[in-house]
Amino acid sequence: MKSYTEYLWFNTKRKREYIHITPQVEEAVRKSGIKEGFVLVSAMHITAAVFVNDDEEGFLQDLDELLERLAPEGKDYHHHRTGETNGDAHLKNMLVHHQVILPVTEGRLDLGPWQRVFYGEFDGKRRKRVIIKVIGE
Repeated sequence: MKSYTEYLWFNTKRKREYIHITPQVEEAVRKSGIKEGFVLVSAMHITAAVFVNDDEEGFLQDLDELLERLAPEGKDYHHHRTGETNGDAHLKNMLVHHQVILPVTEGRLDLGPWQRVFYGEFDGKRRKRVIIKVIGE
């Protein structure tokens, strides 16, 4: 078994953004040379997420509105007693989650017809990263 690791870096212009990263994950799988296995894609920050869903603007807007209803920005969270102001971003991370594991088959990312990989940023305007780790043979 072998592995290949690559990092993606982000510094978003807005506090909340959703970035389509399927092409970067596909390229990492290709560069890895791994034919059969898995790829882990994980946000390395507790105020960001990685998820799989449809690359459709209406869905991304629906997701953003749902997350804002469940964990609204500006609320006085207990977390803010530490001096932070991003309690909502931590909760949004918990709702969407920080990583996905995807199959690699015949040297390619093996997704369903509408599945795409996204990076979700909930406390942006600063430098953050995602790890891509391809594992297999």
